[in-house]
Parts: sequence; C-alpha cells; structure tokens
Amino acid sequence: MATGDLLSFGPYLLDLDARRLTRDDAEVRLGSRHLDLLCLLASHPGQVLSKDVLIERAWRDVAVTTGSLDQAIHILRKTLPLPDGAPCIETQARSGYRFVAGVSRIQRRESDAAIDAVLETHRAWIDGRAALETLKGDAVIRARAVFERVVRRTPGQAAAHVGLANACALQFEMTRTDAQPERAALDVAHRHAREACRLDPRYGEAWATLGFVLERIGRCDDAMAAARQAIVLEPDNWRHHLRLSAASWGEERLREARRTLTLLPGLAMAHWLAASVLVARQALPEAERELVAGLADSHDGDHSSRFSSVALHWLLGLIALAAGDAPRALEWFEGELRQEHGGHLYSRECAANTWYAIAATRRRKGDLDGAQAGFHECLRRVPTHPFARAALGMDPSAAHQGSAVDAAIAKAVACVGRDDVQGCDAEAAEIERALMEATTGNAGWLLPVDPMLNLPSRPETWLGVCGWLRRRAA
Repeated sequence: MATGDLLSFGPYLLDLDARRLTRDDAEVRLGSRHLDLLCLLASHPGQVLSKDVLIERAWRDVAVTTGSLDQAIHILRKTLPLPDGAPCIETQARSGYRFVAGVSRIQRRESDAAIDAVLETHRAWIDGRAALETLKGDAVIRARAVFERVVRRTPGQAAAHVGLANACALQFEMTRTDAQPERAALDVAHRHAREACRLDPRYGEAWATLGFVLERIGRCDDAMAAARQAIVLEPDNWRHHLRLSAASWGEERLREARRTLTLLPGLAMAHWLAASVLVARQALPEAERELVAGLADSHDGDHSSRFSSVALHWLLGLIALAAGDAPRALEWFEGELRQEHGGHLYSRECAANTWYAIAATRRRKGDLDGAQAGFHECLRRVPTHPFARAALGMDPSAAHQGSAVDAAIAKAVACVGRDDVQGCDAEAAEIERALMEATTGNAGWLLPVDPMLNLPSRPETWLGVCGWLRRRAA
C-alpha cells in the first residue's frame, strides 16, 4: 500500500495516514483499537487474518482473550453495514477473520491549494529564521507570530517547533533585565524545544535550541549536554558550536568560539564570546585583539545585517579604561552608543552598561555631577541595573535579584561610591568567597575591567579575586 493511498469500500473511505473513516463525506467515529483492526483488515481484502495477528496489532502488549477480539469485530460489523445489508467482515471458523467488502485503492493527489500551503509554510519558516538572525526586537515579535502559524499548520514538523522555541526564547531575552522578565515566553520556548527533540531526535537544530533555552532557564549542565548532542549530530553547523560556546565557560567556550569562526569567519558574537574568557583570565591585550578582529568584518551602519557587533565597542572601552587610557575608552563608548537605536535586542542593555562605564570614567576624573547624570542615564534604560543603583547609594537588590557574586560586587561598588576604602577591602574578600562557592560558570568575569572597582589601581586588594577568576576561566 503506497503512502498516502485511500481505501474505498461501499460508501466508506478510509484514510490510512490520517486514521480517518468517512461515510458519504461524514466522519464515522471509531475507537483506536477498532480503527487498528479495520485498517489491517481493509488493507488485506480477501485474506484470512488469524486472531493472534489481529490481537497483536490492536492490543499490542496488553494481554486479552479472543473474546475481546470477537466483541470488537461485532462492533465493526454493526457500525459499518454495507448498502445491501451484508457484513463487511466474515468469520472463518477456527482461522480468523476476512474482509469481504470490495476495496478500491485511490492514490491521493494533492490539490494546487495544498501544494501552495506547503510552499507557504516553508517560505514562512525561512522568513522567520532570517528575521531571528537579525536579532532585531520587532523582527523577533514578528517571527513568533509566523512560527505560531506554521506550528498550527504542521504540528508534526520539528523545524516549526524549533523556530517557535527560538522566537520565544529571544522574546524573553529582550526583557531579561526588566524587573519582570517575560518568563511565560521562556516556558513556551522550553516546551516547544523539547517537542522538537521528541519529534525528531536526530535533528541537531532541535538539540541546539533546547540547549539555548536550558541555559536561559539556569540548567547549565543540561544546556551543554544538549548543545554537545547537536554537534555530534551535525558537527559542521556553526550555530551549534556558537550555542555550546555561549552555554559553556573557560577553555570550552574559547575552543567552540574558535570552531564557530572557522566555519563562519567574521561572526562578531563568536569574537565577543572568546574575548570574555580572555578578560576573565586577565589576558587583556589578547582580548582587545579578539574584539578588534570582530569589528573588522562587522556592518555597524547596516541595520539589516544578520550579525551585529553590539557589545564589542563597550568591552573595548572597558579594556582601554583598565589600561588607563580614558580618552580612548570614551571613543569606544561613543561607538557603542551609536548602535543603540538600531533595534538589536541587546542594544538597550549594552547602552545601559556603556552609560555605567561613562559615569565611572567621569567619576575618576572628579566630575561627580557628570557621573551622577551618567548613572541615571544607565537607569533610564535599565532601571534594575544593580551596579548603577549601588553607585548612586540605592538598594541594588530592590528591583532585581542577581547571583551572590553580583550582590557582593554591588556592595563593593557602593563602597567605592562612598569612598569607603576599608569597606571595599572587606567586600573584595566577600567577592572572593562568593566565587569560591559559585558553581562552574562565568560569574564575575567582568571584574578585571569593572570601571568603578578599578582593580589595577589596588592590585593587592584584588589578588585573591583575580586568581579565582583565572582558575575558573582555565
């Protein structure tokens, strides 16, 4: 029986693929086991099928007597009378049952409308994926609506669930710094990513997407396992290596970022991920070279570019500031702010971080009013920014609850804001303890270039913290 064929007998039409029976275009309702029996019997018209075969197909691993089969056949005969009153199923004494109604096989032919619907679904998937790769906020919202339609049309297509999971996860990313992030979108993303893996466990993109979502949920070990599985299935897909780089830390992040750049040279995000490890290792010249390489192939003026250099200028500014070159740092910070209105989903967060750095730079120069204005510019973009709140003497945890490491950093920033040197020394010890107790990951990786704490100005205070960061990033 060819896939997609229909079976016609008397006034009935049986769709084997859809497991749907109609009589004169009206659906005939049958239980699952009765439908299993009918599909098997009607697929072998005129053949005697033993009771054992029929029981095995309809009841599978459930132990039943032949009485259950006889009762099910009785119901089928009663439900499916032929026009002349004859039964469609005949009993063969001591042998089994035979389907005696004449069966015609009809090869299904898709209508033009059905073909167009398939093509439209595929086009929607391609358009949705392209929209996601721009990382533009409005494109993410549009892509979610597209993939929701695709999932409704093709609920059994793993790729449709992957697209919807990515769109929902990125929708959460747009709000992750808000006082009330869109956790509901992240829950939807998790559900559809798991469904994609269930539908097609050999589909690498499904596992990579699940890894991305799990990392956002906070299940980092599971996220790395899922991303590694994607690479096992599709080792030459740059997206999978990028996802594993984002989910991992230390040497694995660095290695996977390098592998991503081998497969897709010039990807700014991969350069940024590699640089983050180098910053934590305090290899700042190497981190700077990495970021400059990322800018070399970027398209800052092209807001339609799929791969933006958002966050690279900001981190280059922090590195310049840590080296004592404030004028150069401010040039980099201005470069970051020029990208603020490009629509990138991380641009608001990066602009807030940049204003925090600008404010700290002003404070170092003794411009306290300018520093205050800069911290408020940061909070205007991200009201929950814990370090800007701490620098202004506000409660950093009132609007946003971060990790224990971030909480200790915020307290140290507050001490700097009060010019409390002894308090800052105590908080440095607290940060070190928090790093010792933190799970494996990138906690505190920015400390070597934090613009308020200014670690190079007091290396003896931060010796232990720097050592822990290097070990964690090894």
